[in-house]
Amino acid sequence: MERLLVLVRHGQSEWNLKNLFTGWKDPGLTEQGVTEAHKAGQQLRDLKLTFDIAFTSVLSRAQRTLDIMLEELGQTGLETLKDQALNERDYGDLTGMNKDQAREEFGEEQVHIWRRSYDVPPPGGESLKMTAERVLPYYKSEILPRVLEGKRTLVSAHGNSLRSLIMELENLSPEEILKRELGTGTPIVYRIDENGGVLSVQDLAD
Repeated sequence: MERLLVLVRHGQSEWNLKNLFTGWKDPGLTEQGVTEAHKAGQQLRDLKLTFDIAFTSVLSRAQRTLDIMLEELGQTGLETLKDQALNERDYGDLTGMNKDQAREEFGEEQVHIWRRSYDVPPPGGESLKMTAERVLPYYKSEILPRVLEGKRTLVSAHGNSLRSLIMELENLSPEEILKRELGTGTPIVYRIDENGGVLSVQDLAD
């Protein structure tokens, strides 16, 4: 029995384009983001992958990316579960601020710490550690059981919620996961063993 899990970061959003901290705000996809979502669906179709269930966040950029991929796959109407556990990291007081502006206001080093440390949250927001503490229980209770049943599973989410999953799947340290860059609209295909371990990983950005 094949156990398949595919993770996709949403296509470029309007706030990605403007270099703003986005978090739980809900901007839509740019034209480029729509194109990236179509390409992701085409890549999955080229691999002849189909899915039994999908998961996404409650934010529209992830949901629209998923919808476009499913259109490309001819799987509109696929059973989809939406949960805020898969939302992007909450950037708190930085939300909506231009990243260059934030560096000017708080200093390059402080903003770097907020963005690239594992357990230091920005004011009023979440660290990656805190993000993982909501993502991983949801993964273990809702997503992984479906994968282990043999349901081919597609997850459309966000850079930091997906980093939390990748850290778990690939047994990465906090230092290693912080260096991991995830492109927008790029599928990562995992084949999973009966215990939830990774047999193989294929990053379609490569």
